[in-house]
Amino acid sequence: MIGYVTLGTNDLARGAQLYDAIAAELGLGRMGETERLIIWGKPGVAAAIGLALPFDGKPATVGNGVMAAFEAQDAAQVDRIHKLALSLGAKDEGAPGPRGEGFYAAYFRDLDGNKLNAYVMG
Repeated sequence: MIGYVTLGTNDLARGAQLYDAIAAELGLGRMGETERLIIWGKPGVAAAIGLALPFDGKPATVGNGVMAAFEAQDAAQVDRIHKLALSLGAKDEGAPGPRGEGFYAAYFRDLDGNKLNAYVMG
């Protein structure tokens, strides 16, 4: 249903390091970029995530209650993504583990405070 999600950043080059690493772990790459925006995903797959300097030129801020989620292949990949994100400066928002029947997830905030998670269902 969702084609893509764009999150704001105040330092595109710095923030891209985290997203490049997560995308590589997921087998994805950069699909497009400008001096203000980078989009990661896979050609032919509708879902993508972008990191952008705000168009209005004002500082990027975090949306309260907003979260983007990365679908992992399995619980081990959820664990790897969480560990990788924290090693690159992300802040822990919830260690990997079960979050109800059939749902395994880990939560973290990127370098600008955007809330993310990696999850697997089943």
